Amino acid sequence: MQMGSGADRAGGVADSVRLDKWLWATRFFKTRSLAQQAIRGGHVEINGHRAKPSRLVRIDDRLRITRAELVFEVDVTGLIERRVSAAMAAENYRETEAGRQARELRVEQLRADRADSPGRLRRPDKRQRRELKKLQRDQ
Repeated sequence: MQMGSGADRAGGVADSVRLDKWLWATRFFKTRSLAQQAIRGGHVEINGHRAKPSRLVRIDDRLRITRAELVFEVDVTGLIERRVSAAMAAENYRETEAGRQARELRVEQLRADRADSPGRLRRPDKRQRRELKKLQRDQ
């Protein structure tokens, strides 16, 4: 009984792929090591359970992926081991409707929070310093 992932020796289609490799190939993470760190940190669940980077992903598995403040809930529809274009990668998963709506709502909340907050405080530039000195002299 073969326990490996990827295509079998006869060149057939893979029935499972390592989780870290699948997350990297489908462009959820820029590198495999970032995918592994996220998995070890508990930011990726398979079918409601915490996973390890070597856990095998199969078609119809449901993944919950947390990146920064966004949560993606996706169903696996295809298995790939090589990184491909974003359009081709998107063909290998389907985001759940509830997950998509919750993520879009969170994005809107983050935008509203950013709009309400004052900009980053930073040191005045040369022009602003001149204006401040002029105001101080005039007082």
